[in-house]
Amino acid sequence: MRKDSARSALDETDLRILRVLQKRGRISNADLAEAAHLSASACHRRVHRLEAEGYISGYVALLDHRKFRLPTTVIVEITLSGQSDEVLDAFETAVRRVPDVLECHLMAGSADYLLKVVAEDTEDFARIHRQYLTRLPNVTQMQSSFALRTVFSTTALPV
Repeated sequence: MRKDSARSALDETDLRILRVLQKRGRISNADLAEAAHLSASACHRRVHRLEAEGYISGYVALLDHRKFRLPTTVIVEITLSGQSDEVLDAFETAVRRVPDVLECHLMAGSADYLLKVVAEDTEDFARIHRQYLTRLPNVTQMQSSFALRTVFSTTALPV
């Protein structure tokens, strides 16, 4: 579904609710209702509908990697030996088991997959590389780039 199509299925009140929830996920229903200019019961019904229709897929706490002594972010480009369903499925099944991988994206372009990995430092990443990444099935090439700093990061969609 195109972004415009998804937006057209929602009215401005739905979008306002989603904007507030993206910034303040722990907001009380009463406060959310006030921000959305609704009664508490009407707001509650809308949030449940947005959840049921899949616009809200879940709620999480975003953790600061540095507090867990994982300040190093590494972007890893992976090229596989082929593109068959079996090759892709085997890789995806295996990469889900790597505890240090935060994100895995199937790509179009020069790499087949892009991984976001967190580590304590370069030595820790070397351990992750040896212990996990080099053992992923069907990998023919791997290129790692270390982030110097995160300029910004968001999970919020522009609704």
